Amino acid sequence: MSDKPPTDGRTRLPPTSAPGRVKEVSSVSNPIVKDIRSLAQKRHREETGLFLAEGLKLVVDALDAGWQIQTLVIAKSAAGHELLERTAARTVALGADVLEANNKVLEAITRRDNPQSAVGVFKRRVTPLARLEAGKGDVIVALDRVRDPGNLGTVLRTADAVGAKGVIVVGDSVDPFSLETVRATMGSIFSVPLARVSEAEFLEWRGRFRGLVVGTHMEGTVDYRSPKYDAQPTLLVMGNEQAGLTEALAKACDVLVRIPQSGRADSLNLAIATGVMLFEARRGSLSL
Repeated sequence: MSDKPPTDGRTRLPPTSAPGRVKEVSSVSNPIVKDIRSLAQKRHREETGLFLAEGLKLVVDALDAGWQIQTLVIAKSAAGHELLERTAARTVALGADVLEANNKVLEAITRRDNPQSAVGVFKRRVTPLARLEAGKGDVIVALDRVRDPGNLGTVLRTADAVGAKGVIVVGDSVDPFSLETVRATMGSIFSVPLARVSEAEFLEWRGRFRGLVVGTHMEGTVDYRSPKYDAQPTLLVMGNEQAGLTEALAKACDVLVRIPQSGRADSLNLAIATGVMLFEARRGSLSL
């Protein structure tokens, strides 16, 4: 395996003094494999501060963004794949271990029949609210008790696409670092600042936010296209898939808006609604 020096100018973790090791694993009962498999459970992710990223693209995105890798599991059947071998060598140089595994082990780790050729074990990273900053024309999105991992992953991906300054997960929400959520982000979880807070912590921070706070609400009387989003920083507050915003969060908004509809559907999917709001809020800043 050979590694090429990075030439794209992105952030890198400095190499450790002790390189990692390359090991071969063939049994799902291997203690290391068992530890990695346990990260499918939220409790173990919380205890260890680790999570899984499946797929070579996601692993490379995470490394390019400077996220700390602990272990890389690669498919023995993919031996000779140039980018995979470069990524494995890069992982070893960073001091993390590489496990060469058969498909049975990869299937057990990812819990699906056709796993990709690489799975990375990374250290979680969350951003304190105090470090989220937004200037004129910028947007931050807050999600109240989002429950679906696909919705959260899609919102993170969309927030990345519009150049949002951060995503705040409020209250009892799905874990942003579940395997399903990370998959749905398509790598954007490594690019968008992510905060996880209680409702009380969010409301305290909102009191210091200097900008426009817009919430979507079924009882909103303002067209979502009406606010002047580009005149100041904007905080978009999106409600739970079934219940919408809590009363406290709705009261914390400067304006409650609604997306007009003409069909028979009574509501939009959370990720779709958030995408509509994000692109409208950033419309003045986006160009081809």
